[in-house]
Amino acid sequence: MSIVLTDFARTRLFPREARRNTIQDITPDQFERRLNDAPPLEVLAGYAPFCKLHVHRNWTSTRCLTVPITDGNRHLLRSDYEARTKAELPVLVRWFEGVEPPVADYLIVILYSREQLAKEGTIIRADWGVVGCMYTAEPEETPMAPVTMMRNALGVEEGGSGVPLDRAAYCRSVEFWRTHANWRG
Repeated sequence: MSIVLTDFARTRLFPREARRNTIQDITPDQFERRLNDAPPLEVLAGYAPFCKLHVHRNWTSTRCLTVPITDGNRHLLRSDYEARTKAELPVLVRWFEGVEPPVADYLIVILYSREQLAKEGTIIRADWGVVGCMYTAEPEETPMAPVTMMRNALGVEEGGSGVPLDRAAYCRSVEFWRTHANWRG
């Protein structure tokens, strides 16, 4: 099984201007090489048949991406309307500024099949393409954000995958994201 880093993931996980809330200590090529050379600790089912999650022990200093919301840090939450790419519609997002999360114990790599990526307009030569990565304390998936589920349901024309909204999964996601937020540094 071969894996490549998609351009979409490359710009988010390894931005031109380094940020503290992205993957640390390695280049995109080193990351891709490691994913192909080191088998995952576990493979989890993704939200659709074309999606797999590879769980790797964190070999970098990358920090956990989500932080619990508490009375002590709620004042550090920020929000704005943002699009991940120029082709997407902006959606409401929120994040922390000024928090210091712990170093993640796991990197959970989100993979899409070559066939799904082709449907979304991304052609790869490998079997699987990296579309994202979760940085976590536990070897389990962080629930997809509700707005990402909605975008996926809108279809590939709006930057999604075309997977219909699963009401139960959406409600589980809301419960998690009601009490957690990403951070930026």
